[in-house]
Amino acid sequence: MQTQAHTQAALQAQLEAQIVLQERADVWWASLLRTRFEDGAIDMAWDEFVRLFRAKFIPEHIQDRMEQEFLSLTQGSMTVLEYEARFAELSKYAPHIVTDERSKAKKFVMGLKPSLRTRLVAFDHRTLDETLSAGCRKEGEMELYLEEKKASQKRPVATFQRQDKKKAVYHAPQRPVTTSSAQIPSQRSPGVKKECPHCGKTHGGTECWMIAGKYLKCGSSDHKIKDCPRLQQRVQ
Repeated sequence: MQTQAHTQAALQAQLEAQIVLQERADVWWASLLRTRFEDGAIDMAWDEFVRLFRAKFIPEHIQDRMEQEFLSLTQGSMTVLEYEARFAELSKYAPHIVTDERSKAKKFVMGLKPSLRTRLVAFDHRTLDETLSAGCRKEGEMELYLEEKKASQKRPVATFQRQDKKKAVYHAPQRPVTTSSAQIPSQRSPGVKKECPHCGKTHGGTECWMIAGKYLKCGSSDHKIKDCPRLQQRVQ
């Protein structure tokens, strides 16, 4: 409630000041018409009127302060539109510095942020409005670029890396398990070994012992079974 009361009081004081200034301005203007335009023909440029008005109602030290503020004005944290509004307001106090539209445009560009100034300083803008339009366009492009860059930095890069690792593990070739022949029983294909027609046994592709004349106990073909030395040793 107290803040609202202060705001209302400030607005009321501002309104009263405007009324007083308007009354004083009316009196001054009427006096100017009588002394300067006796024939009733008003022949005065707007800039001349502004100069006379400020000389009458704005103290000189205030005008000097506004002029210095204009000379040091930069965009800072303002948007291009906000900067232009302040530029236009303060430039009224320095008409001898910005004498035409081209000089206004040049001064405006030099006060922009470095990131914008470098994009506009190479162009020869003829009017302040032309410079303002170009500045707003470049500002929009930069804001869009920064938003896209910020969005790309927020993407879950770590999640993608984890997924890549999972894929790598999934697709990695498995190492063969080495086992000894004792651990894995040999599997023989059925029908590989057939019964020998000579001895009736299944000895595969080896030569039949009966054809070779070999004794199965000792594997020798030099003697018959009954004459095998090993058999005789057992009998003794």
